[in-house]
Amino acid sequence: MAIQGFNYQEFAQNLTQQAVELVPKDFTDPEKQYVVNTLLNFSALAGEALYNDTESNFNADQAMMITQIIAEWAFHKSVDLIRSKLPQEFWDPIMQKIAFTIFEIAKQTFKQGMPQDQILQLIEHHVKKTYLGAIAELKDKGFIDQALMEQASKQSNIDNMMQQMNEEEAAAEQQPEQVKGAPQPQAPAEVQGGSSPKIMKLATVALLFQKMKQEKVQTILNKFNPEDAQTIIKYMGMPDLESRVSVGTTLKCLNEIRTNLPKPQELSPGKIVLKLQKVTEGIERKQLEQMLKPERMKVKRLVFNALEGEFYEVAPKVANIIATHIQDSV
Repeated sequence: MAIQGFNYQEFAQNLTQQAVELVPKDFTDPEKQYVVNTLLNFSALAGEALYNDTESNFNADQAMMITQIIAEWAFHKSVDLIRSKLPQEFWDPIMQKIAFTIFEIAKQTFKQGMPQDQILQLIEHHVKKTYLGAIAELKDKGFIDQALMEQASKQSNIDNMMQQMNEEEAAAEQQPEQVKGAPQPQAPAEVQGGSSPKIMKLATVALLFQKMKQEKVQTILNKFNPEDAQTIIKYMGMPDLESRVSVGTTLKCLNEIRTNLPKPQELSPGKIVLKLQKVTEGIERKQLEQMLKPERMKVKRLVFNALEGEFYEVAPKVANIIATHIQDSV
């Protein structure tokens, strides 16, 4: 069954139109057209594939998120390829590898229900790995020399944009604050070019919240300070907010928000063993056996193997959940 509420053609066109303003001004017209066409083609293809996917059961929000991720990376890596000075005949094959990688990883991770920040980090890792691998393959086959490979490998438009954004934010913080209190919905200028970095981030959060279920929004809003929460709520009340915040600005803000998120804790077997040992410290074995009596055999093996300094082979994420459950039960 097709995904209801997901007009992939219109969505791809919208992403493309909003990204036009971000194409480097120093590019020639054919280069600018390549970036725009690449973003449109890959986002439309991804959207169509998701729309017709009858097995993954993605909803419209998930399909739009995956399509937008592909559009973002199609933009950044096509810019990188142009700046790399690689022969144009290699651009499309490299972009196809990157788009396929993103699509497959995004589908798998969304189906697994992974947190969004982890999905974005994983995709970024594999995009960079695929890009560098494709360039190294060209060198190995004798199509380019060492110098061109090194030049191409250094290109990273997303990192350049992040650096520019950080510099702009640092400069803004040194200036007197121009916006006091929560912005009003009828003041759209605050969501445009002259906005402070903080206002842009709050507007981006509001844009995301407009697409989320109300109960989830309220849970997250409770974690904001009251003034910022009120600002987000007022922006959410703007029916045309999406048209006032360009996709480029949204992507910039999402990337910075993602960068500032706490890194996920590494779930290595050794750390889980130490965690279980600490959790069960001071508990006699008989008492522990009684406590674990209702649990499945794998849970018992995980715990008692940890007491011996060994890790019972289960998925680290599952093992960490078990360790946390036992910690809460003690």
